[in-house]
Amino acid sequence: MTRTGFRRTFVALSVCSLALTACGSNDDDSASGKTRITVNCMPPKSAKVDRKFFEADIAAFEKKNPDIDVVAHDAFPCQDPKTFDAKLAGGQMEDVFYTYFTDAKHVVDISQAADLTPYVKELKSYDTIQQQLRDIYTVDGKIYGVPRTGYSMGLIYNRALFEKAGLDPDQPPATWDELRADAKKIAALGNGTIGYADYSAQNQGGWHFTAELYSQGGDVVSEDGKKATVDTAQGHAVLQNLHDLRWTDNAMGSKQLLVINDVQQLMGSGKLGMYLSAPDNIPILVKEKGGNYKDLALAPMPGGQGTLIGGDGYMFNKKDTPAQIRAGLKWLDHMFLTPGDGFLGDYARAKKNDAPVGLPEPRLFTGAADAKDQQVKKANANVPVENYQAFLDGNQSLKMKIEPPNAQQIYSVLDGVVSAVLTKKDADIDQLLKDASGKIDGILARG
Repeated sequence: MTRTGFRRTFVALSVCSLALTACGSNDDDSASGKTRITVNCMPPKSAKVDRKFFEADIAAFEKKNPDIDVVAHDAFPCQDPKTFDAKLAGGQMEDVFYTYFTDAKHVVDISQAADLTPYVKELKSYDTIQQQLRDIYTVDGKIYGVPRTGYSMGLIYNRALFEKAGLDPDQPPATWDELRADAKKIAALGNGTIGYADYSAQNQGGWHFTAELYSQGGDVVSEDGKKATVDTAQGHAVLQNLHDLRWTDNAMGSKQLLVINDVQQLMGSGKLGMYLSAPDNIPILVKEKGGNYKDLALAPMPGGQGTLIGGDGYMFNKKDTPAQIRAGLKWLDHMFLTPGDGFLGDYARAKKNDAPVGLPEPRLFTGAADAKDQQVKKANANVPVENYQAFLDGNQSLKMKIEPPNAQQIYSVLDGVVSAVLTKKDADIDQLLKDASGKIDGILARG
C-alpha cells in the first residue's frame, strides 16, 4: 500500500509524459560518447523545494559523471496502478523506474526487469542496505532491483489528549486491550473526541486489517502464498477488537467508512487519540492538517508480535544496455544511497528549508552506514525526536513482514470485512472471515 509522503512533506510521485517522448529507451547515446538514462519519480513543479533539490542533485551527478546524461520524468503519481502494467507491456517504461515493494516479483514474473546480478557489485552501497529489504528484489537468487526507502507501521497518538484523559503520554498502549482502555478514556472526554480511528474503504481497511493481523502474530496468506490464513484465531481477534472498540466501548465515533484523509483531518484537528500509520504521516499532520509536532508521538504496533513493512525502490528496464545499468546504479548511489547525503539524506539542506528532520524512518542502512546516517540526522533534527523513542525501541523486537502477494485485490476483499464490522453491530465475524478466506483463495489461485 502506498504511504502518504513522497519524501518528507508530501506525496509527489511520477509518470512520464508520452506526448513528447517515450519513457523507456535502449538508445544509450553511445554515438555521442555519453550513456543516456531515463529515470522517473522526480517531484512535480508544484513541489518547488523538492523539485529544486532533485534537479540540483542530478546536475551534481552529471558534473561528477560527464559521460552520463540523466533525463528525469515527473508527474503524479510515480507509479499509477492503472497504467503501470500497460507501460511495461508497451515498452514505455523508463530505463530506471520506481516500484513499490509489492510489485517486485510481479515485474520479474512478466519478464520486464533487467537482471542486475552481474552488476550490483558496482553499487557501492548495496551491502550496507538491510538484508530483508534487499531480499524483496531478489527472485530465485537473482537481483532485480534496489531498495530506496523502507517503512514500518506504528501507532500515532496525541500526547495532549492522553494527558487530558489522565493517561501517561510516555506510556503508550503496548497491547490491544490497553489500547481499548485508553481509547475509551479519550472518547469519554466528549465534544466529538474519538479514541481510536481506523480505515475501512478504498482498500485501506484491508491494508490496516493486515497490519493488525501481523501485530497479533497472524498472516494473510500461507508461507507458500497459495492459501488464505485470515480465518484463524488471530483474524477473529482483529475483528472482535474492532467490533468492541466501535460498539462496546463507543471509542471510534459514529462515522465510519473512513479513509486516510478523514483520519488525518481528525488527528490534525486534535479530535483523535490514536490511529495506525507510518512515521511519514507526522509531517503531513503538521504541514497540512493543523497538528503540532510536540503533541504527536509514535509507538510500536500494539500486540508485540509483528508489524507491516513497505517501501519502494528502483528496477531496470529489460531493454537496458550494460552501460545503462551501470549508469543507473551510479545514479542510485548518488541520489538515494549515500548515508547523510543526496536527495533523501542531506539533512542539513532539508533543515535549512524547513523540512522535518529527525523522524525515525526510513531506516535503510545497517552497521557503519546506518550509524553515519543517524548521526547526521540527529545533528540536524528539528522535530521532538524523544516522541518517537518508544517506536524505535519497540520495533527491535517485532517481526517485520511485507505486504501479501496480490495485495490490492486481497485488501479489496478485506475492506468489506472491516467495513461490515464497523457499520453493523450484529455482523457475523465467523462468516465474514470464512467468506473472505474463500475469495482470497480464488485470487491466489488465479495468480
